[in-house]
Amino acid sequence: MSAASEAAGGEYRIDALSPDTWDAFADLAERHNGVWGGCWCTYFHCYPDPPERRELGNRAFKQRLVEEGRAHAALVFDGDVAIAWCEYGPVAELPNIQHRKQWEATTVRMPDFRLTCLFVDRRYRRAGVAAVAVQGALALIASEGGGLVESYPHDLPPGKKTSASFLYNATRTMYERLGFTYDRPKGQGNCVMTLSVPPAG
Repeated sequence: MSAASEAAGGEYRIDALSPDTWDAFADLAERHNGVWGGCWCTYFHCYPDPPERRELGNRAFKQRLVEEGRAHAALVFDGDVAIAWCEYGPVAELPNIQHRKQWEATTVRMPDFRLTCLFVDRRYRRAGVAAVAVQGALALIASEGGGLVESYPHDLPPGKKTSASFLYNATRTMYERLGFTYDRPKGQGNCVMTLSVPPAG
């Protein structure tokens, strides 16, 4: 699936993470030392932590998940270069989230999809690209039939500034601008937000 989105005065392309786009994804991760200390966006796939991740290492484990169709993300491209991603998938694919036990204890309805991680190239931060990545993920979810989508952004006090490098799932205010509804708190400084996505027409 490919789509064009506008942000910060420019036009970006959205492509799904797949074996065909793996090299672009890997290039973005490698430009930032494997992202989040070399995580390669594998943390949310791992509950319990599978032996194959320890055996292969994060990079190779992530690539295997992509090749097997067990890892999904919307990639934002500026030309031929990937500049951001938004990881998404069903709960069974992404079982591990921060404050998981609290989330399980307070969940009334299981979401169809969750958004677990956003990453933006340091050269493009604070320019609206994170929102483009989320919109891309929502478009891909719609193409897969839509459903209830959850995300877990940072719920910052009014006026508080935090380095974009620490915002692994952006902020509550960004999601509110994208139409998400606040559901409940999750841990210290995070929250659960939801959006019902209709199937693509």
